[in-house]
Amino acid sequence: MIKKLVWLLVICVLLLLVGGLVYWKLARRSTPVSSLPARPVPAEKSTRTLGVGPASSAGDSSATGSVVKKEAAPSGTAFAPRPGETLEYDANITQLNSTVASLKLTVNEQQPFGAKTSWHFQAFAHTENPYRMIFELDDQFDSYSEAQNMTSLQYEMHLSERGQKVDSVQRMLPSLEDPAPNGASAARVLPGTRDPLGMLQFLRGVEWSTTPEVRSPVYDGHKLYDVRAARVANSAAVSVPAGKFTAAKIEIRVLDNGAEMKDAHFLLYLANDAARTPVLMEAVLPVATARVELKKAR
Repeated sequence: MIKKLVWLLVICVLLLLVGGLVYWKLARRSTPVSSLPARPVPAEKSTRTLGVGPASSAGDSSATGSVVKKEAAPSGTAFAPRPGETLEYDANITQLNSTVASLKLTVNEQQPFGAKTSWHFQAFAHTENPYRMIFELDDQFDSYSEAQNMTSLQYEMHLSERGQKVDSVQRMLPSLEDPAPNGASAARVLPGTRDPLGMLQFLRGVEWSTTPEVRSPVYDGHKLYDVRAARVANSAAVSVPAGKFTAAKIEIRVLDNGAEMKDAHFLLYLANDAARTPVLMEAVLPVATARVELKKAR
């Protein structure tokens, strides 16, 4: 039972960025879906086209092609990522009295990405001793997200799990008319699509005091999902290793081809301060409750 719980939690460390069951499917695959050299974008001529319906409008799309309400954009002045920000988390499950995995999120400087300006976000996940003997994981994720609205320009996964390494670098192309970059792997996505790291930053920028719900297509590197985030409380009390906070409580649901994934229930807590720091992420699973708690912010 403990081995199964650890496996679930390690996956949740990554899933909680968007509240989906995406990485669960990736980790259970016997062979990697792509194996590419790390940066720069590899010289491979494949183009990935996703089988989803058209967007209803730019930046406002469902992965199923259904018409949805226009999403609320982040405030232009209330929040912006802080270059140099580093957030460190401990991941655990209620049935175990120790840290199973660690997660670090970083915000790097804005930089040009083609004709656009992008943020470079990174996430690093590692299992901790003694659980590394059961599931050794050292993963890195890189997101290049458009500065204005956090839509994904390029998403990278550099995975090292139980001795198996996979490097995937994918350029996001929202229009079928856009040619794939020369010698690059491309993903055809809906306009307004975000990757998991960009989606987390987007959620930080939403004015939750006045916005009850937002929706966005999210691409995890393999598949496009419809992610819906709704405010369930404005001032929830949260206690984590980093301290005590009052936070907005956000419920996150994930739809795959119009059907909601019901295997887990996800919650995100954003501190009610200027930084809107994600202080707690929870996943209630059939066999356990996983918590990713803020340990240090700098």
